Amino acid sequence: MSTATTSRLAESTAPPDLLLVDAALGPARRFVADMSTAKWAVSLARRPGTTARRLGGLGAEAGRILIGTSTVAPRRGDRRFTDVAWTENPLLNRLLQLYLAGSHTAEQLALDADLGSRDRTRVRFFLENVIQATAPSNVPLVNPASAKAAIDTAGLSLLRGARQLVRDLASAPRIPEMVDQSSFTLGDDIAATPGAVVLRTEVLELIQYAPQTDEVDEVPTLVVPPTINKFYALDLAPERSLVEFGVRQGRQMFVISWRNPDERHASWGLDTYVRAVLDALDVVEEITGSDRTVLGGACSGGILASLAAAYLAGIGRQDRLAALCLAVTVLDNQDAGTVSALVDERLARRAKARSARRGYLDGRELAEVFAWLRPGDLVWNYWVNNYLLGKRPPAFDILFWNSDTTRMTAALHADFVDLAMENSLTRPGALTVLGEPVDLGRITVDSYVAAGVADHITPWANCYRSAQLFGGTTRFVLSTSGHIAALVNPPGNPKASFHTNDDLTSGAQAWLEGSDVHRGTWWADLGSWLDDRCGERRPAPRELGSRRFPVLSEAPGTYVFDK
Repeated sequence: MSTATTSRLAESTAPPDLLLVDAALGPARRFVADMSTAKWAVSLARRPGTTARRLGGLGAEAGRILIGTSTVAPRRGDRRFTDVAWTENPLLNRLLQLYLAGSHTAEQLALDADLGSRDRTRVRFFLENVIQATAPSNVPLVNPASAKAAIDTAGLSLLRGARQLVRDLASAPRIPEMVDQSSFTLGDDIAATPGAVVLRTEVLELIQYAPQTDEVDEVPTLVVPPTINKFYALDLAPERSLVEFGVRQGRQMFVISWRNPDERHASWGLDTYVRAVLDALDVVEEITGSDRTVLGGACSGGILASLAAAYLAGIGRQDRLAALCLAVTVLDNQDAGTVSALVDERLARRAKARSARRGYLDGRELAEVFAWLRPGDLVWNYWVNNYLLGKRPPAFDILFWNSDTTRMTAALHADFVDLAMENSLTRPGALTVLGEPVDLGRITVDSYVAAGVADHITPWANCYRSAQLFGGTTRFVLSTSGHIAALVNPPGNPKASFHTNDDLTSGAQAWLEGSDVHRGTWWADLGSWLDDRCGERRPAPRELGSRRFPVLSEAPGTYVFDK
């Protein structure tokens, strides 16, 4: 499997807030008919002519398939059916054509029904899962590659696959293994940028990275990672690390590594995590001697960074921030695509109650949900590779990070669900953090907001509207990539590009149509933007930490190893 392919498959790894509901309730409900499916059936019953015409067309196509005159063929680029046996073997070709014809009819019936956008999205999502699951390529020995592997290995491929299936079903997440975890070692070939832990609390470890230039920025940078999965999506493999890129540019880089909580920490909510960010900010200021810091955040970490900035603005201490930088962060959840359509208040209440009973939301459940968000790429692709062919999954750094799951406290889970369902960050004063009403419009420091045009986790249009909530001057950058690829976007990719447009007063589509396209990575654009906001250069520190906050351990710290 190519790096390009695994990069694309990894795009479903990062979590949106509303998927936290699905994670608590489990993905099995995606295969169970609900009220939206019932409305679909009723709508079709009220249109017997249309329904009969579609079913009649399917019957006629099935007749053509059986006599061998059908022209139905898979979409170009459908990797499931690239083996020549699907077209040259008459039996397999007819089986494939029947599957494709039935799938197309089901999709058309979903479009024919008189449904609202929310119900239509739910029905189409339900159908997508069913269609992907019933593909003939998922059946052992029917899949020609599976049959060939079984013959070549005298059945050992199926035996290896069966053993792997039993192992995967024995514990969560009950999905095919996506990565060969033996290929990476934390602190060696992943999360390997030199640095040290200079603060350890119950909630976090603060990592200061060692300078790699003779001079560094006067103003340091503190990055808040997501609260789901480990922090090192920001410090992936060498030459693919945003932290390493910043250090090489002379940034004084500090990154939070969250503790992996358990039932003892059930009460840790937004207040706990925002207070932890502020505590880390205190230490950064003390170690560097700077009275201003660039505060950054990614995904759910961007929400926490924004809340910390809003708190400082509310108490009159926004002067402690030199700038705010967010990546793939949604603060405005209105119409957030498929995810918002799958969740309602009843499901949200059930999800919060379930995590409250245990004290946390298990990250393995999140991993399972994210996989079923794109079942073709993230479930059935590995079903074939692991179980039907008996192969090991590829070694890929992003997928290694994605499999390194963490838990989320029950209180934080509930707070994030409520924040998303109520869309409270769009309404000044609707949310209170550390006793201070949150008003993002009072954040007047310069902001840099990056999103991915192919991101289906944090849709770019929502990221764009989120950027419009701030009161200062904001630069919005749209990368031609997805959720994780927007974070892991190092120089050197000839296909990389990004859009910019200084006018943020229009809607998202108008902004895009009026934007300029730049070749290369947005990392370089961010570097130039930070150069104007990080003060003068000064000699790099010879030692990490300070007398008050000495080095406690080498990076990547100890919390990152917690399971």
